[in-house]
Amino acid sequence: MQKQQYLRNLIQLNFAVLLISTSGTLGRYIDLQVPLIILLRAFLGGIFLYLFCRWRKLSFNIKKKDRKVVLFSGILMGLHWITYFISLKLSSVAIGMLSVFTYPTITTFLEPLILKSKFKKSDLLLGLMVLLGIYFLAPEFSLENDQFIAIGFGVFSALCYSIRNIYMKSKATEYEGSILMVYQLIIVSVLLSPYFFISEMTGLQSSMPAVLVLALLTTATGHTLFIYSFRNFTISTASIISGIQPVYGIIIGMIFLGEYPALNTVFGGVLILGTVLIESIRNFKA
Repeated sequence: MQKQQYLRNLIQLNFAVLLISTSGTLGRYIDLQVPLIILLRAFLGGIFLYLFCRWRKLSFNIKKKDRKVVLFSGILMGLHWITYFISLKLSSVAIGMLSVFTYPTITTFLEPLILKSKFKKSDLLLGLMVLLGIYFLAPEFSLENDQFIAIGFGVFSALCYSIRNIYMKSKATEYEGSILMVYQLIIVSVLLSPYFFISEMTGLQSSMPAVLVLALLTTATGHTLFIYSFRNFTISTASIISGIQPVYGIIIGMIFLGEYPALNTVFGGVLILGTVLIESIRNFKA
């Protein structure tokens, strides 16, 4: 019985990671301006999550001392999504997702600086592995090359996501993850709301089915299921399993968009994901 329950929990976690992985393909597929995509993603996903939290009768109260951190995290979340989707538009699902997935290693460098914790010298080697992986992703180091620019946007997106996660780490123990996500989606929606009036709306109607999938399945359902997986797995275990996210994303891109990564992209991806796996296993053992 315990094995069956564990298997169900494992399937649920992998399903959550699979849903989140669809962001790469959807980001490439939706033919709208990036700020408008993120606005619709945040607004529609926020409504869905708000109704879910009301149904579960969760408290929306945030202490006054924590409001600045939640606001800051919402801004970072918006920057993370926008730069990630710009990276996808300029390159491919593989380049965009692998560039963003440098965030676990970036976190290992930033966490000691921000939280004043001890820095591990061995993390320097992991950082070099990631830099080497990025080197293999880039065809040439030129600002005239879209793929190189895309990697830059992807790494900046990872930086924003890392800082957001570090600041939200302490708040995740005080508040429900779904509540924190609702507030972040509200903040992103409010900040990007002007784009609804100034953006080009051509293709909005035809893009709405994909936007709804992005908002409801990828954002609201995927992230909520992932948060709830922490009840059955440690965060370290969930992080190790989530390392397969770019692999899922690239496979989805191959199936629906016909995008097959080049050999140098595969090699760079192996270095980046290998680093993520090593760091996750080290945290798990610790």
